[in-house]
Amino acid sequence: MDWRPALLFEPSGSRLKCTLCPIGCALADGQVGACKVRRRSGDGGETATFATSVRHRDVIERKPFYHFRPGSETLTVAAPGCSFRCDYCINFRLSQFGRDEQAEWHAEPVDAGELAREAAAAGAAVAFSYTEPSLALELTLAVAEAGAPLGVDVVWKSNGYLTEEAVRLVAPVLAAVNIDVKGSDDARHRELTGAPVRPVFAALGLFRELGVWAEVSTPLIPGVSSASADLAAIAREIAAVDPDIPWHLLRYTPTYRRSGDQPTAPEALAEAVRIGRDAGLKHVYVERALGEAGRTTGCPSCGTAVVERAVWGEVHSRLSGGACPACGTTVAGRWETAGLRRTQELRRTQEHSETVRGR
Repeated sequence: MDWRPALLFEPSGSRLKCTLCPIGCALADGQVGACKVRRRSGDGGETATFATSVRHRDVIERKPFYHFRPGSETLTVAAPGCSFRCDYCINFRLSQFGRDEQAEWHAEPVDAGELAREAAAAGAAVAFSYTEPSLALELTLAVAEAGAPLGVDVVWKSNGYLTEEAVRLVAPVLAAVNIDVKGSDDARHRELTGAPVRPVFAALGLFRELGVWAEVSTPLIPGVSSASADLAAIAREIAAVDPDIPWHLLRYTPTYRRSGDQPTAPEALAEAVRIGRDAGLKHVYVERALGEAGRTTGCPSCGTAVVERAVWGEVHSRLSGGACPACGTTVAGRWETAGLRRTQELRRTQEHSETVRGR
């Protein structure tokens, strides 16, 4: 592990307090925080997250983002570590580093400038995903600085468990964030993740206030977020922040310490969509279980299908300047099409190459 100087530490008596997340670990010299990737070293803090266990390209819809640069690509990276300890985590071999013996350190050091240049060459954004990106805040800032002159966006798939100070520090360089909202009840959310949910909603609201494009994902977890009342409460909280925020409903797949549960039924996902819309949310999505209709963006005014998506990121948009072609209503999002055009060009090039090889 390569430890680098870290931000967001402040004196607290004889200890040094980490102010990145609401846990607020107060550390003695040499002590590692609850996330296992931030520590105190003398009078300063350090992070081990200038590293990644993942480095691959994918479409933006897989994060998932449906209203941000549709059809574009991301260069995805993930340093081990998380501020949560979710007992259903499909990425636990990365996220639970330091907590679970199955989660070993296999990350390689990365250079922020190199990541930015690789993303720029592909016309891609840099996405921090699979583990908790806020723990790589320093790398995020470095990639954003290197990528700004190259037109490279930085996006997060986050649990949203950040302090106001952390949100305000990263928001100016973050183009978009998808936040997991796993429940509406502090007690049950704490039992699942080890943390209350109220700071998550606070971070969501602050990101939107500061101009970061935000989307929300909710897995339908039994006993936490799958009941109609729980889903309605989550939907109302999101709508209170902004009814234009897209809500992604995720089919729960039992794994890790909850392997005895049952997967979410398609009927339950369809009911959750109805609940979200009844709460005032304009855009509610299910990636696969409800077919193409579950992925389609409809005009919030007239219902015209304005963006259609295949499972793996093929996108057809009818928007004109971000507006519905039928009634002229603006559909909230960041609808820049450079990434979409590049994806289509790459696909045509690949098809042409395959045709030539087949002759």
